[in-house]
Amino acid sequence: MLSARSTFQRAFLILAVALFAFAPASCAPKSQTPAGATATGAPGALDLLSDVRRRGKLLISADRNYQPLSYKKPDGSWHGFDVEVGREIARRLGVHAVFLDIDFDAITGGNWNGRWDLNVNSMSITHDRQRVLYFTEPYYYVPASFFVYKTSGLRSIEDLAGKRVGVGTATTYQAYLEGHLTLTGENILVPAPAARAVPYDTDELALKDLALGDGVRLDAVLTSWPFAQYQIRSGQPFRVLGQPVFFEDAAVAVDKNSPLDPTSFYNAVQAAVHAMHQDGTLSRLCKQRFGVDLTHK
Repeated sequence: MLSARSTFQRAFLILAVALFAFAPASCAPKSQTPAGATATGAPGALDLLSDVRRRGKLLISADRNYQPLSYKKPDGSWHGFDVEVGREIARRLGVHAVFLDIDFDAITGGNWNGRWDLNVNSMSITHDRQRVLYFTEPYYYVPASFFVYKTSGLRSIEDLAGKRVGVGTATTYQAYLEGHLTLTGENILVPAPAARAVPYDTDELALKDLALGDGVRLDAVLTSWPFAQYQIRSGQPFRVLGQPVFFEDAAVAVDKNSPLDPTSFYNAVQAAVHAMHQDGTLSRLCKQRFGVDLTHK
């Protein structure tokens, strides 16, 4: 019998192969003026990039309970892959990163009203989100998978018909189960089962309910493969069900309706993300956190 560590490493190898087998070619670099960007601040106001550099702080929205992607320790310090990416973007802009715990549905809805500048939260690019947000090129690619309690009798994704599946509110996982997910640059690999989506404020809360036992509150959870695999490594009683159902192009987001003109800010952030791909920074951070490079297809 393989050890838990060996099983995890083997699973990552399978994932790496799947990324190349199922995903299309990587998006081309985008360093350009966002379409429709206009100055929305008061007359004479600075643009967003100038304002960020003037104050010396980059305000980044994140999730305090999304380990190993982003999480906040009791001492107030932030950690995780998304946090490291956000700090590196801030460093390249010449400022200090400050992280804020913001509800995901507030982030995806746009109209941030200047409360934060940037989102680095493993957010997928979708057509609906592009209506209110500008996205950089993807900084990594995330497989979405179903997880069930380890003793569950479910053996295939089709077995989820009529079952209760926990999902994060306003996520691509909820949209997938409800039949209205439209991805950009990716295809849905497995049709959604006729399951009932049960929304939670965070994916972590959904997994906590699943951990209570098979069918106690949930029959499955649909979430990020790296996130749930981390929970399994930490001793949680889950197992993966079937293959990834789709892959997500996770990108950094900027509010289209920023009170200050976001054009130069978006271009500077996009340039930073592209440079982090080119010089290997993103690959290094990904390997350190996950043990495999998910930054390329």
